[in-house]
Amino acid sequence: MNYKNFSTDIWNQIESTVNRLKKQNQKLIAAFDADGTLWDTDLGENFFQYQIDNHQCKFPQNPFDHYLEMKKINNDPRSAYVWLAQINAGHKLETVQKWAQDAFNTIQPRPIFSEQKKLIDYLKENGVDIYIVTASIKWAVEPGALALGLTVDQVIGVSTKVVDGVITDTPILPITYKQGKVDALLSISQQIKPFLASGNTMGDFELLQSATDLRLAVSAASRDDKLFKTEFELQQKAIENNWLSHRFI
Repeated sequence: MNYKNFSTDIWNQIESTVNRLKKQNQKLIAAFDADGTLWDTDLGENFFQYQIDNHQCKFPQNPFDHYLEMKKINNDPRSAYVWLAQINAGHKLETVQKWAQDAFNTIQPRPIFSEQKKLIDYLKENGVDIYIVTASIKWAVEPGALALGLTVDQVIGVSTKVVDGVITDTPILPITYKQGKVDALLSISQQIKPFLASGNTMGDFELLQSATDLRLAVSAASRDDKLFKTEFELQQKAIENNWLSHRFI
């Protein structure tokens, strides 16, 4: 699918901000949500469906419905996000990472937003430390990061502790959802806030708020997509707060 490029105004604001901050010798950090922000798919749910199809874990009956119902509990999806990591307990990390890469390889063509790839390349060239901060499980998103020229260490996502190379069911806190995204990022960045943050839903609102200079709200969901409502709400917040905003379609 052909996605719309960022406007000249967006690029001008990004480039002028980077140039200004570099002159101040500041350590520059940029943070991006993953699904719907960097690519037009949900790598977390794609990996989950791949695992179901290939019988890679022990699942309850109707596992995807079970996951969707968990997301509704107390209107708080965090336990469901953690569960997608916990079902991998007992497997070697390298095995799950290979499964995740295999799942990613089934998505053809790769629905990466070319403008976000261009932005990441530009930021890398200018010495910016880049992090992907996602509410999907970290292992599912790592292949997407690699496709963007990043490393698995630059992915901050939902995960459980790994002991002697084996995944456990013990969650790693904070859960990277809403404010948890900010808290997890700051714990890794030594409390340095991102100068730029980009996301597509209200689950990313706090992450965008945390940015010191540039906040880029993006969207690509069609009106019949489950994400349209929350993407539209974030776009409205961007307008209200004079943030950068872009719709890929």
